[in-house]
Amino acid sequence: MINPIVVKNISVSYDGNQVVKDVSFSFESGKLIGVLGPNGAGKSTLMKAMLGLIHKDSGYVKIGTKSIDETRKNIAYVPQRSNIDWNFPIVVIDAVLIGTYPKLGLIRRPRKADKEWAMECLKKVGMEDFAKRQIGELSGGQQQRVFLARALAQRADYFFLDEPFVGIDVSSEEVIIDILRELKNDGKIVFVVHHDLSKVQSYFDDLILINKELIGAGPVHDVFQSGNMTKAYNREFMLDGLGVSM
Repeated sequence: MINPIVVKNISVSYDGNQVVKDVSFSFESGKLIGVLGPNGAGKSTLMKAMLGLIHKDSGYVKIGTKSIDETRKNIAYVPQRSNIDWNFPIVVIDAVLIGTYPKLGLIRRPRKADKEWAMECLKKVGMEDFAKRQIGELSGGQQQRVFLARALAQRADYFFLDEPFVGIDVSSEEVIIDILRELKNDGKIVFVVHHDLSKVQSYFDDLILINKELIGAGPVHDVFQSGNMTKAYNREFMLDGLGVSM
């Protein structure tokens, strides 16, 4: 079993405006967690703050007794597609191979076994036939699969994905969610910034619901409630177990 992740009193400000305020929660191993909230709620900011990618006003993150910096090699991050330079001249297999670098050290170069592992990760996401293709030539769904393969190549225990289902095809979304469920079943902890409310109950075990402040964190059936959603989205929600109405 991997160590739990604990977030305590994280706050973040941009230009003097507080965009994440005093957020705390913790999760044990074997969790697929949706990070939910309206546009501008601070979902991506919270994820980046957890990873130490942006400055925090206050708060900390612990994995077991260690800091994020001490466990960084065991963390895989897939940013939003809009934040990636898809014109960078790199072929698919080399993009995935980058996922092996954190555990190679500063001097070692990828070995045959590392290259074989990168190809296995491509096969996992159904992209092995595109290994020599320039990454900029792929569709949105194919690109997202490749970046998930890169994350898998890290052999990490903690996965963070920022809006992985935006702008991709249905087939790619199914491939990705199936792999995330496998990671969860293997005891990993997976965080996914998400926006599609109709998929929340079928995709996630647990939720973090925020609108700058934490509205709720825990099992979906506890957090994904009409009162919490109304508070988070500032409009009335009716959740009937089959869908969402407003």
